[in-house]
Amino acid sequence: MSAFSFSDLEAIVAERAAASPETSYTAKLLAGGPALAAKKLGEEAVEAVVAAVAGDRAALVSEAADLVYHLLVVLHGAGIASDDVMAELGRRTAQSGLAEKASRERR
Repeated sequence: MSAFSFSDLEAIVAERAAASPETSYTAKLLAGGPALAAKKLGEEAVEAVVAAVAGDRAALVSEAADLVYHLLVVLHGAGIASDDVMAELGRRTAQSGLAEKASRERR
């Protein structure tokens, strides 16, 4: 099991975001504005779905890694820390998933 964590990846994204877009893919995505990073996030989500439906475990692992990376880039660009996302997930786990989903549908 790898000791690499979500927090490690978030720190790498922040570090690379500060680099030149000419030398950093992360910086290039962010320099393109929110739409570019979000478009890439959407593309990776679709690729993960395709791999999941196909039952291709190796492809799903790879696409999931791409998806998580691009999500962190989008969050970084929006000034949202992963701790904020984790806090929201923690709040939601205080009740059953079905009850939580129903409460969001009434908003």
